[in-house]
Amino acid sequence: MHRAVLTGCGAMAKGWLRAIGERPDLAGQVQVVGLVDIDGAKAKALADEFALSDARIGSDLGAMLADVKPDVVFDVVVPPARSGVVAAALEAGAHVLSEKPMAASMDEARRMIELAKRHGRTHAVIQNRRFVSGMRRIRRFLDGAPLGAITAVHCDFFLAPHFGGFREEMDHVLLLDMAIHTFDAMRFVVGRMPQAVYCVETNPTGSWYADGAAANAIFEFGEGVVGTYRGSWCADGAPTSWESAWRIVGAKGTLLWDGHDGFEARVTSGSDGFFRETASLVVPEVEDATETQGHASVIRDFLRAIDGGTAPETVATDNIASLAMVFGAIESAGTGRRVAIEI
Repeated sequence: MHRAVLTGCGAMAKGWLRAIGERPDLAGQVQVVGLVDIDGAKAKALADEFALSDARIGSDLGAMLADVKPDVVFDVVVPPARSGVVAAALEAGAHVLSEKPMAASMDEARRMIELAKRHGRTHAVIQNRRFVSGMRRIRRFLDGAPLGAITAVHCDFFLAPHFGGFREEMDHVLLLDMAIHTFDAMRFVVGRMPQAVYCVETNPTGSWYADGAAANAIFEFGEGVVGTYRGSWCADGAPTSWESAWRIVGAKGTLLWDGHDGFEARVTSGSDGFFRETASLVVPEVEDATETQGHASVIRDFLRAIDGGTAPETVATDNIASLAMVFGAIESAGTGRRVAIEI
């Protein structure tokens, strides 16, 4: 049983607690012993909603860590507060699973990695979009190399949500708050580290966001592999999935995924004619449904890694590359230049 403190008791925290409470295997592994928020009333309300009557309630993370001595901290605070929370938890001897993005800057991310290494603890990020059925099916399909060498990945993300609150006041809202999901999934698909990016960011006419509601980015992954992202959070009329719509191009064929349940895979089957004939392939179902449960899958992978002394899939030392894609895109948008991505 892992003793956990959850810090940051806003709306996002509910998804974490549901993921644990609704799955018996996780509920049997995690005891939430503390809830922390700068607004103590929020922590109390969350405890009441999820029947966490035995959990301590507080507004001071340091005091909570000293009091209950958890071995795990779930970090669901806003990004500007993340560095301090992660540092305090690691220094108290706890492993940390953070909400995305991993950090508010690359320097902060590097310091977190060094601190986790120094204290011999695991810091990982809840990149839950890797752990949906579509992404796991794509990965299983590509592992057999039916498309040959992957040469390009193209992702379209077009939605028009009215969140209200902090998102509508953020700088670079699409790139900082949402695009990292697709960027991280892009890395998952191509199996390569990003090397450079060129990005154009706009805030279209009619946008209800303060800044950066749309972006177009081209990523270079080396050896001719390219990824493109076209996205907007103020595009009414023809919404994509939250997972984006995907076109994955290989030397022998193409895979399309609509971000929901629609897959189409075709590979070259003929050797004559102006356009070569193609044949359809089946994209297999996932082998392990526990890898398709979003937050629950990330938490399960995190706990399994802690127990086994291994690295979780979304460990900070890897996830920093996805964060670098975000900040590289922001730098490119600001300078109007292609930017080398440094990790």
